[in-house]
Amino acid sequence: MNSYSESYKAAGVDVTAGYESVRLIKDDVKRTEIPGCISGIGGFGGLFQLDVSTMAEPVLVSGTDGVGTKLKIAMLLNKHDTIGIDCVAMCVNDIICCGARPLYFLDYIAIGKNYPEKVASIVKGVADGCVMAGCALIGGETAEHPGMMAEDEYDIAGYSTGVVDKSKIIDNTKIKAGDAIIGIASSGVHSNGFSLVRKVFNINEQKVKTFVPELKMSLGEALLTPTKIYVKPVLDLISKVNVKGISHITGGGFYENIPRMLPEGISAKIMANSWQIPEIFSLIQKEGNITEHDMYNTFNMGIGMAIVVADEDKQKAVDILKENGEEAHIIGSTVDGTVGVLFGY
Repeated sequence: MNSYSESYKAAGVDVTAGYESVRLIKDDVKRTEIPGCISGIGGFGGLFQLDVSTMAEPVLVSGTDGVGTKLKIAMLLNKHDTIGIDCVAMCVNDIICCGARPLYFLDYIAIGKNYPEKVASIVKGVADGCVMAGCALIGGETAEHPGMMAEDEYDIAGYSTGVVDKSKIIDNTKIKAGDAIIGIASSGVHSNGFSLVRKVFNINEQKVKTFVPELKMSLGEALLTPTKIYVKPVLDLISKVNVKGISHITGGGFYENIPRMLPEGISAKIMANSWQIPEIFSLIQKEGNITEHDMYNTFNMGIGMAIVVADEDKQKAVDILKENGEEAHIIGSTVDGTVGVLFGY
């Protein structure tokens, strides 16, 4: 390819670095291919052929999200190969809340200066996340932003589309008082609340590299642990149990996200002692002198996904999730009320 502009390079954008990035990521993109992929990267649009032969009324479900200021931890550690997993997780975990199976994913990376190996490392994480979710990486964009971002800074966002048969959409219409709430364990802080985390620990390069005995690793390693992707275990659960509602516990914690899956007149009673809260949250609360309410209103507290099933199905649901390698607990029940979330012990 003879596309090259000395003038554009002098302004801070090296188009040849972009071509090298594409070359480096091709193998990672290829390993995400699933039936339906009919185009490779490099075109103006990603093509995907949707097979709806087994569906009566297919409905497309889309979600978009980013990683937020967790990126600051990756930059301080100069470790970028897992942040893409977070980006995929934040999108696909949302769209499975209505029962949709993710089909494909696209990413957007804005970067101060395009270092091809760095971009390739970021995209490797995206590809890893897509493999975990069973969806294809069919496109993306990397844009250099000289003058807007420092050379070593970047931001990443993503977009995913899935499909669900209309009759199988999970909404809140079947939830009633007396149902059980199942919690699936998180892998840590996931990708929310990092503005507070960074303030609490006064994050800098030295802090993130400091070994923390309670965590059995450095603070940075604990904070950079990728967001868990729940797609495959949750889809398996949906195929075997009547799932009435699903909530992805993200920013806003329990108080904001659990009510999003509940119908009017129904509240969630959460038994706060029904699972072991990971040590990272205890450390954040202690260091920041944060109230229990604010902890549950900001973080996932060790529960990344909450699922409503009939009371008689609760143990079966836990067993299925455990068979899929997930740590799952019965964390509460639905009750009559309008409060939203109530905590018991």
